[in-house]
Amino acid sequence: MDPARRKRIAAAVAGLFAFFEEAAAAQAAAAVPAEPTPPPPAPGPSAWALTGRHDAMLLRTLWQRRIARPA
Repeated sequence: MDPARRKRIAAAVAGLFAFFEEAAAAQAAAAVPAEPTPPPPAPGPSAWALTGRHDAMLLRTLWQRRIARPA
């Protein structure tokens, strides 16, 4: 076997070993669990709910001041 062919075979084998080592390192890194992600923040109050609460409180205030007329 000529020396140029031996060098090509050695380079190909070295490349395969490097590829397998890199794949094994990637699998080992993937096996380590990452930090747990915090839960998403709770949604804020609905604008419709706040409007309804505001209307109810306003009606109560008007009744207490005896400004609202009976329906």
